[in-house]
Amino acid sequence: MNIINDPDMKEIVDDFCDEAMKLYLELDSVLDNLEDDPRNQKEMENFGQIIDRVMGAAKSIGAEEIGKFCELEKLIGYKASQVTELPLLEVVVAVLFDANDLLKRMTKAIKTGESKGLESLNTQAFVTRLKWLSEKFKSIERSSVAATPKQQIGQADIDNLLQDLGL
Repeated sequence: MNIINDPDMKEIVDDFCDEAMKLYLELDSVLDNLEDDPRNQKEMENFGQIIDRVMGAAKSIGAEEIGKFCELEKLIGYKASQVTELPLLEVVVAVLFDANDLLKRMTKAIKTGESKGLESLNTQAFVTRLKWLSEKFKSIERSSVAATPKQQIGQADIDNLLQDLGL
């Protein structure tokens, strides 16, 4: 039994869910700013930092699916920070809005004890957009907004996360 399903850990799980929901609202604000100016690198970096916080907390309580989903969002954001084409950036922002909505639904399901994972959510249209976006990012080697990335993250990492999530 992991922490999520352990009745003795309900308070910790509820705290995670409450904090994650607050962070999702911050992400909505960042995405609103990116919708106004998709080329805003500072906001894209801010997005990555916030989603990284959710990812770490999710993995620490055993919410692996949320953790992997956050990791996927983070990679998309970092890949997008290397893109200059405005139409593609606008699609990225829309996809990140959708992803944030899915994270909210996944987190709510954990809090209410109804978590059946991504398979219980209607994700087919979202998955189609993710795969399309993944194809667009294949030519981008550097996926970090840092000037000198510590670890190279490539297209295979995105593909592996999609596979891990069953997408």
